[in-house]
Amino acid sequence: MIDTLRKARRGLDTISAWTGPAIAWLTLAMVLVTFLVVVLRYGFDLGWIAMQESVTYLHATVFMLGAAYTLQHDAHVRVDIFYRRFGPRGRAWVDLLGTVLFLFPLCAFLIWSSWDYVRVAWLLHEGSREAGGLPGVYLLKTLIPLMSLLLILQGLSILAKSLLTLVAAGDAET
Repeated sequence: MIDTLRKARRGLDTISAWTGPAIAWLTLAMVLVTFLVVVLRYGFDLGWIAMQESVTYLHATVFMLGAAYTLQHDAHVRVDIFYRRFGPRGRAWVDLLGTVLFLFPLCAFLIWSSWDYVRVAWLLHEGSREAGGLPGVYLLKTLIPLMSLLLILQGLSILAKSLLTLVAAGDAET
């Protein structure tokens, strides 16, 4: 059972380990596009709605698809009143309970509540309301359930790590 948990955890972590660096490149694109928008607007009095919207699309993509990577590296916001004082087993319990009681229900709610929203956007091939805007709003909305799915997968990894710590009473990183 312990070997199975370790293999499952490594496999699940691979997904976040791959998406994080891939998504990070979008931040460079976002900075460059933002710079271009500013230079064109104030230097040449030119602007395109699609270019401005692309910054929003890039930001949303980085935030939503990078959430699981952030969770994997324990870089998310945490109310750290007791957690830092706990030992490995205490932290494992907090992570396990937090994942089961908070992360999974939140992700399930996000998938459930966004399903029709995304479905209708896909049926309409929803585009920007602005003239000259980007046509792929339905793709942007798809990031909501996709983020939730990636968080669930990373939550399963956290669950495996916590169980390894609690069951093996050793270092879950090995």
